[in-house]
This record gives sequence, structure tokens and C-alpha cells, in this order.
Amino acid sequence: MNFIDINCDMAEGVGNEVELMPFITSANIACGYHAGDKDLMKKTIDLCLNYNVEVGAHPSFPDRKNFGRTNMYLEPDEIIKIVTDQLYALQHIAVQQGAKLHHVKPHGALYNMAAKDPELAKAIGTAIRNVDGSLILYGLSESVMLSEGKKLGLRIAHEVFADRTYQEDGTLTPRANPTALIKNEVDAKSQVLSFIQKQKVRTVSGNYIDIKADTICLHGDGIHAVAFAKLIYTSLRQENIFVKTIPCLAIYVSILMLF
Repeated sequence: MNFIDINCDMAEGVGNEVELMPFITSANIACGYHAGDKDLMKKTIDLCLNYNVEVGAHPSFPDRKNFGRTNMYLEPDEIIKIVTDQLYALQHIAVQQGAKLHHVKPHGALYNMAAKDPELAKAIGTAIRNVDGSLILYGLSESVMLSEGKKLGLRIAHEVFADRTYQEDGTLTPRANPTALIKNEVDAKSQVLSFIQKQKVRTVSGNYIDIKADTICLHGDGIHAVAFAKLIYTSLRQENIFVKTIPCLAIYVSILMLF
């Protein structure tokens, strides 16, 4: 692979969007259910337009108290509604500013649960398809969320994480575990290069497992977010790996027609 997308969770109240924008290609914008509000959505979309960064939705469980990181058990119809409401909320602001949504990446517990739960994943995918079937679903690499999204006809992107450790089954180490977060810049860089150049990741047990990588995530709320973003972006350029967004459907179709 000679190119990769770098995405970042944003509009969550941390306030580092300006510092991060030069080093990413896709932004996952909180839609108000776990963090953020209309003003933050608008400001972040403005920055995306200024830095040529794709605008994505970052829907969550309705759980501001726990930052969307606590499991909730809702019926599929409820999931469809909360995801749909969040997508429409961000889409409305984006249209007003002359922007278009590019992708959807669920947040926190909603993301992690859907990586394993087909029914939950199907509900999320259904909501996305109902709002705009051209949106790309960003999800945990090779997870149930992506396979269910693909069944619904959605384009999918296999996501890997620069700042999180991995279990033997390819899932992220739970945040309650002290080894869950990568805090060292060298380790983050090494993991990212392994994703791209070897299609492998080292697990917390020390073993290497295969992994697909279309887009690399950086958590905007991490204390090392800006330093990691700058180092990873610079390192990829030095390795002649292009950092660019995943093309939208119209561009994707045009590329295919050339071959």
C-alpha cells in the first residue's frame, strides 16, 4: 500500500482541532450525544473546509455523562433512530456551510459493541443507508460492523488505531486495562508503519496478527494527540507513503471507469 487516510475524532470539547488539522485527512465530528454541540460542529466543519479535510459523522450512544464509553443495550429501532438523528443534525449544518458528509464512524461503546454484534451493526448500517447510501462506514478492521455494512451495500473502510493496543482476536484492548493506550511516540510510529508496510500488528501478548488498514485513527482527546499526529504524518511522508483521504463515491466511480 502506498497511501493511507488519517482520521481523528473531533469537536469533543478538547480544543485542539486547529493543531491537528494539518496532519489528518478525515475528521470524525461529534454530533452532540456524547460530546460537542452545534457551535463546535460548525467550527470544526469550517476548519475541515479550510484544510481540505473530509467531514465525517461520529455518532454515539446518548451518554454525555460517560463520554459515550459505557455499554448501552437498546433495541434496533432505537439505534436506527439515534444514529439517524445525529447524522441529520451534522448533515444539516454541513449543507449550510457548503460541505458534504463523507463518512460515518461510530464512537466509543457503540463502535466496540457493533464490532461484535451483527444486529447492532446492521441497525447502524441501516441508518447510514437511509440517510445517504454513498457515505463510507469506518469500522474496526475486519469486524462484524464492516461485514454487516457491506451486506447492506455500504462502502467500508478498515480502521486501525495508532494510539491503542490490540488483543489476539484483533479487537482493541479495553480502556480499563492499563495497557490499553499507547503513550510513547516511537511505539505509535512503529505500530502505524507495521499496519501499512507489513499488514500486521503486534498484540499485547507479543504476537503478530494480520490486519487490513485503510484508515488510521488518532483520538483527538488523547494527551499525545497533536504530537502523535505530527510524527505519524511526517514519518509516513518520509517513507513515501501518501497521506490522502478515501475518495468519495463519485470520484471512486470515475477512477474505476479509467481501467
